[in-house]
Amino acid sequence: MKRALDLTVSAVTLVVLSPVLLVIAALVRWKLGTPVLFKQERPGLHGEPFTLVKFRTMSPSISDPTDGTSDEGRLHPFGAKLRSTSLDELPELWNVLKGDMSLVGPRPLLMHYLPLYSDRQARRHELRPGLTGWAQVNGRNTTPWPERLEMDVWYVDNRTMWLDLKILAMTIPNALRRSGVTQEGQATVEYFTGK
Repeated sequence: MKRALDLTVSAVTLVVLSPVLLVIAALVRWKLGTPVLFKQERPGLHGEPFTLVKFRTMSPSISDPTDGTSDEGRLHPFGAKLRSTSLDELPELWNVLKGDMSLVGPRPLLMHYLPLYSDRQARRHELRPGLTGWAQVNGRNTTPWPERLEMDVWYVDNRTMWLDLKILAMTIPNALRRSGVTQEGQATVEYFTGK
């Protein structure tokens, strides 16, 4: 049932929003140049890697992209607007359609976080990662890492179709309010450094 919902909603949304996607792609190309899409390997179901696709919001990195020091300087003003509205995430619907992701689930984080999780935190990978999730509608990037990862595990243990529908319904007003997009003092969120 969950996969059927993922397929239906992602396919219909991609078709309906195709004009919006084309306009955003054109604006990204104009403001930031090419490539228009940002692609990065992320851990999916059982921690297996997949290629996540988003609209690009940053200038290319000239240093280590995982050092946590360069994101703010690389985040383009137009990219910041895309992020604040979550429009940069729309291409991830393609990941949902392909089966790499689900509409709802723990957000796919970075590959190099995998060895840093506790055994309990690693349970977030028992499900496909989501376009949105329980942690995203309860603070998003403003929530400290331990609580955020605990919310992911709570979702793994308590997921139902009704909970998914509730999270989807909560996601839209959260995105419109632009709540929890960035952590104070960060371009997005501080890097996870361990348990």
